[in-house]
Amino acid sequence: MRRIGESVGRTAAGAPKYRIDNVRAIIRHDLPPSLVVFLVALPLSLGIAIASDAPVLAGLIAAIVGGIVAGCIGGSPLQVSGPAAGLTVVVADLVTKFGWGITCLITTIAGAVQVLLGLSRVARAALAISPVVVHAMLAGIGLTIALQQTHVVLGGKSKSSAWDNVIGLPGQIIGAHRHGVVLGVAVIAILIAWRWVPAPVARVPGPLVAIVAVTVASVMFRFDVSRIELEGSVIDALQLPTLPRGGWGAAAMGVLTVALITSVQSLLTAVSIDRMHSGARTDFDRELVGQGVANMASGALGGLPISGVIVRSAANVNAGARTRASTIMHGVWILLFTIPFVGLVEQIPTAALAGLLIVVGMQLLKPAHIETALRNGDIAVYVVTAVGVVFLNLLHGVMIGLALAIALTGWRVVRAKVEAKPIGDQWRVTVEGACTFLALPRLTRVLASVPERCNVTVELLVTYLDHAARQAIGDWQRQYLATGGTVRIVPESFGDEAGSGADRPPLSLVEAVPATKRR
Repeated sequence: MRRIGESVGRTAAGAPKYRIDNVRAIIRHDLPPSLVVFLVALPLSLGIAIASDAPVLAGLIAAIVGGIVAGCIGGSPLQVSGPAAGLTVVVADLVTKFGWGITCLITTIAGAVQVLLGLSRVARAALAISPVVVHAMLAGIGLTIALQQTHVVLGGKSKSSAWDNVIGLPGQIIGAHRHGVVLGVAVIAILIAWRWVPAPVARVPGPLVAIVAVTVASVMFRFDVSRIELEGSVIDALQLPTLPRGGWGAAAMGVLTVALITSVQSLLTAVSIDRMHSGARTDFDRELVGQGVANMASGALGGLPISGVIVRSAANVNAGARTRASTIMHGVWILLFTIPFVGLVEQIPTAALAGLLIVVGMQLLKPAHIETALRNGDIAVYVVTAVGVVFLNLLHGVMIGLALAIALTGWRVVRAKVEAKPIGDQWRVTVEGACTFLALPRLTRVLASVPERCNVTVELLVTYLDHAARQAIGDWQRQYLATGGTVRIVPESFGDEAGSGADRPPLSLVEAVPATKRR
């Protein structure tokens, strides 16, 4: 008993010092990054709300909830959640169909779906979606945002569809509002130039610099431009979800769309952030639960849908954050800002936020993703998905992309490369790709074309060889040996499984070739 008491006493005595050390570490390592993320998130949240045709303050509500709720519960300690540019197209469509109150209900129910998925421990299944489809989806969303916000920069309003935005662009250019164009182009120029500023200066977030500089210039020179209009404070913007009077099927589809996109984007962002630091890894199921609870809270309070955001998360990691305290504090700073300083937001020109969103949208179109699609032969999937997202809608574009990706994979399996050609007085049969039962017609036809009584080398350069294909090769091998020919199979491991007992070919006829000598 004495030992137990002494142990408890030491723990109790050491606890305050442990807590003090924790507080000091948070102040040193997590407080500065939280301020950086706050400065990045503030203008982005406002711009995303405007692009989504939602109340402007709904973006700030989502940023606050994403930082505090998702930061506390989520499974990715350094990921920052909030309103995401990738959801603007979806939310704008929902607002047009149902209105803002029902959109909040859809967000809340989508969060509940995410919680159920997280509790079911199926979070990693969302990562099974082909990356090229996800990349193309983001590219399509980015192009849609850029098209919409170009009209805003030129002094007009974005159209209801991408095609209308395209055909209406020449007329919008002719009637462009000069002051708005100057401000929007200035924001774009500052954000592009900010990549090359010295490292000490680059610690200040580029979006903040661009928006503040352009806003100050517009006030000083008294530019006649439209500015953000707020209806009261964040407290006044709180709104309870409302039930739809009809169209339950479309609302259910909206729930599934929001739940799927927010889940996949959050999980993929978490994977990307894990690659940027050496700290604790993401618990994907917990992250999905955290995102779900955050969306339930955001929807219930009148905020935008929430997901993990790569721009804010990368800023958090690059600024040196070590724990989830940084993510939580950034939400607190936004909350504190919106109470006394929300009037400053009304000085920001809408053209300035539109310029910011054009840059954010184009950043979703990454050249590296296009190069990867070209290298892997998936460029058709990429283009079709992106075009479908832009000119149809996000759900249809993604579904078409997934269907094409599955069809292309099946075609590659069926069209496994199998060829036989003479080399001197010998024959070489080469099998490449994924060779399954679907490739059996071509495989058996090529093997049957090899002349009898020859020296044959079968080279298996396959990524996958199923039992049916393996057995077909083994049967042909035994039959060919019976005719007086010889068969050499690369690699040797195939020969160990080609037959068994009396059916197995003599080991002397199955030779191993070192990996360095394989073609």
